[in-house]
Amino acid sequence: MTEKRKSVFVSGCFDMLHSGHVEFFQQASQFGDLYVALGSDKTVYDLKGRVPFNTESERQFMVQSLTCVTEAFISKGSGFLDFEPDLRERMPDMFIVNEDGNTPEKRLLVESLGVEYKILHREPHTGLQPRSTTAIRSECRIPFRIDIAGGWLDQPWVSEKYPGAVITVSLEPTIDFNERSGMASSTRRSAIEIWGNHLPLGDHEKNAKILFCYDNPPGTKEISGSQDSIGIVMPGLNYAFYEGTYWPSRIESIYDEHLLDFVERLFYLIPLGPRHDGFNVLNNTHISIQGARKLAEAADGVWEAIQRQDAKAYGMCFRKSFEAQIEMFPNMMTPTVARLINEYKDQALGWKLSGAGGGGYLILIADKPVENGVRVVVRGRNGS
Repeated sequence: MTEKRKSVFVSGCFDMLHSGHVEFFQQASQFGDLYVALGSDKTVYDLKGRVPFNTESERQFMVQSLTCVTEAFISKGSGFLDFEPDLRERMPDMFIVNEDGNTPEKRLLVESLGVEYKILHREPHTGLQPRSTTAIRSECRIPFRIDIAGGWLDQPWVSEKYPGAVITVSLEPTIDFNERSGMASSTRRSAIEIWGNHLPLGDHEKNAKILFCYDNPPGTKEISGSQDSIGIVMPGLNYAFYEGTYWPSRIESIYDEHLLDFVERLFYLIPLGPRHDGFNVLNNTHISIQGARKLAEAADGVWEAIQRQDAKAYGMCFRKSFEAQIEMFPNMMTPTVARLINEYKDQALGWKLSGAGGGGYLILIADKPVENGVRVVVRGRNGS
């Protein structure tokens, strides 16, 4: 009698089907009969802030046509865990994700149901170049950004307590970051609205000011910090110094290839998923001179360590910057974030969140490879 094959469950949007998707399906199907849960058009829009290139019906047709796929269907749920109703209904033997799709919430849900959770490394098919939906959509070259240290000092009600810098790094759009992930994706959408698919030529700081003003029109109640506009528009690594105003009093930039390579090489992102609606990081805040000073001093420590290429000091000050944020904004430290830090702390020199908490990515500074860590590409060698 032939042994019954296991059932394998994967989920995702799988928009603009490409060789990377097919390779993932083929690898997953080696573990059993493959069932693919596709995000609805509404879910794609809610998570990524854009409509899919292909409709849910088109995506289902194409994925179902692959010989390695047993069945493709549209997820019944919505949001980041849109596949949950189907997962509970089908109860497969195994749930498979790629490393950039691995999040604590997914793992917790899957393992709570007694389903095996497996992470695959994203690898191109032999002889082919790596592919991603973001790369295919490369007509849009508007960058993302990460704030490395000092985040919150771009808000006057923090830097008026004690002046200091926010250090940002501009990233090539090689990863399709989810909305509310702390990668300045909402400001990036504003940039796309005014400039289309490419940043304009001309003075970087002037263009960053234009984006900041567009992103915060008259009457805006919660002003987006200018670090978002600076990090998106200005290439390389930027040290923006704030003294109780929305725009920094000065900006220093690093375009040196070796220093940017150093920053890129030590970066690993562990996905947390997008922030949930209703999350408010501003509850229970404790803004103080002492807290702002710790934040400013940690940012200066990061800036100096990067220029010395001192990985140990960089990681330590990176972590101190996060600890200073937590001291003033305790809601940033959710139970999920705490669990993830505990899981990876022995592999990293330092850690912080990509944004204000509640979702996004845990960023690790590590001088050794981190399993399941997502890599980024720093933009701006030689100021381009």
